[in-house]
Amino acid sequence: MLTQKRAPDDDKFHEECALFGIYGTSDAAAHTALGLHALQHRGQEASGIVTYDGRRFHDHRAAGLVGDIFGEQSVIARLKGYCAIGHNRYATTGGSSDRNIQPIFADFDFGGLALAHNGNLTNAYILRKELVRMGCLFQSTTDTEVINHLIARSNYSTLVDRMIDALGRVKGAYSLLLLTNEALLGVRDPMGVRPLCIGKLDDAWIITSESCGLDILGARFVRDVEPGEIVIVDGSGLRSIKPFARQQRRFCVFEHIYFARPDSKIEGVGVYEARKRIGVELAKESPVPADVIVPVPDSGVPAAIGFSQQSGTPFELGIIRNHYVGRTFIEPADHIRHLGVRLKHNANRALIEGKRIVLVDDSIVRGTTSMKIVEMVRSAGAKEVHMRIAAPPTTDPCFYGIDTPDKDKLLASRYDVAGMAKFIGVDSLAFLSIDGLYRAMGLPEGRDARQPAFCDACFTGDYPIALDDVNGVEDRQLSLLAEPA
Repeated sequence: MLTQKRAPDDDKFHEECALFGIYGTSDAAAHTALGLHALQHRGQEASGIVTYDGRRFHDHRAAGLVGDIFGEQSVIARLKGYCAIGHNRYATTGGSSDRNIQPIFADFDFGGLALAHNGNLTNAYILRKELVRMGCLFQSTTDTEVINHLIARSNYSTLVDRMIDALGRVKGAYSLLLLTNEALLGVRDPMGVRPLCIGKLDDAWIITSESCGLDILGARFVRDVEPGEIVIVDGSGLRSIKPFARQQRRFCVFEHIYFARPDSKIEGVGVYEARKRIGVELAKESPVPADVIVPVPDSGVPAAIGFSQQSGTPFELGIIRNHYVGRTFIEPADHIRHLGVRLKHNANRALIEGKRIVLVDDSIVRGTTSMKIVEMVRSAGAKEVHMRIAAPPTTDPCFYGIDTPDKDKLLASRYDVAGMAKFIGVDSLAFLSIDGLYRAMGLPEGRDARQPAFCDACFTGDYPIALDDVNGVEDRQLSLLAEPA
C-alpha cells in the first residue's frame, strides 16, 4: 500500500492492516472498536471507524492504538449508526500521514462511500498516472484511493456493477470493506491472498479479517469469504455474488506461520494447531541433540511446543519478552543502541546456563535480531546454541500487502544456510522445507509445483499475480506513493 521507513532494530515482517465491519446493531461503533482491538496485531500505527445512521456518515481516525483512540465513551457516542467499518494500519516510524488513515471516504452521485483495504495493488502506480492524466485529484498516497477513482469513473449505474468494473482493472491482493448509504460489502481478490470472514451476532452481520475479531464479541463464525466473492449485507440480509473468473486459490501461507493471531481460524485451519504441526515437521526434518527447546517469543512459541513434543526435548521459556516497550524506545540514543534487543527480550539464565539450547523462531529477515538473541543466550551461559526456523528461508520480498525489505536486504538472499549460521553465530541452523510446510498445512504430498495451494512467493519467488509496478515502470513498487523520508 505504501513504502515505509523501518525502525533501525525492526527485524520482523508487518501485516498491512485489519478490517472489521458490522451491519444491523444499534451500537455499531462500539462493536467495531472492540473488533479492531482484537485485531490490533495486524496494525498498530493508526485506526479509523466510519459509521452510518440512516441520514449521514460519521467518522473518527487517528494515529495510535485502538484503545487510545476509541477508549473514551464520548468518541464512541459521536459515531452514531447501525452499521460501521473500521481499519487498523500497521506500525512504522516514518512515512505516515493522517490523510492515509483509513477508511477513506468520498461522496458519489449515488451517495457516500467509505472504503477500507487490506493488501496491495500491484498496478496502482500505472493506474494512478493514468487517472491523474484524466484529471483525477488524489487526496492520499495510498493505492486504495485508486479503487475509489475507478468506481467514480465507471459508466455502470449501480455501485456493485461499478465496483466489479473497477476491480476488473486492478491487479494485486485485496480484501475490501465498503460502507454505503444502503449496504455493507466485503470483497476478496480472485486468488484469496488476504483473509476475510463472515460472522453473526444476533441479527447483525459481521465481516472481518480474522475470527478472533468475532470471538471478542461472542459472535458466531459463519464462513470465510470465498476468493473472488462479493458479499452484500443490507436490510434484506446477506447475499453473495461471484463475478470474477475462477482462479487457483493462493492464500498467503505466512498468515499461518506468523501474522494471524494464534486463536484465529483461517481458511478452515486453526492457526495455533497449524503452528504446532509446523514445529513437529521441523523436528522431524532437522533434529539436533539438545537439553532444552526455547522459543523466541512470542511468535515462536507454538512451533517450539510442537518441536519439543516431537523431539522429546523439554520446552522452557528461556527468553522472557517485555510486552511494555513503547515508542519511546524504538530509536534509542546511539550510545545504547547495541542494547536494543534487551528492551524486548531477556535471557532466563537459570534455564540456559550450561545447556545445549535450540532456539525456535518463525523466520529470519535481515538476521540482525537473531544475531543479538544468540549473543544474549550465549552471554547467559549456553553451552551450545542451535536455531531452527519454522518456515523456509525468506529469499524474496512480498508485494501483496506485507512490509518486507528489498531482496538484497534479506539474509537468505545473500547467504546459503551455512553462511547465515555464521552470520548469526549459531552452532547449527536449519529451516523448514517448503514440502514440510505444505505437509504441516495438511497437504501430505508437499508442494505441487504445478498447482501450489498457497502464495509462497517470499520463499520461492513464484509470484502468482503480475507485478506491473515492479517490472514495468519503476525500480521499486509504488515509488510515486512513497512519503518523504
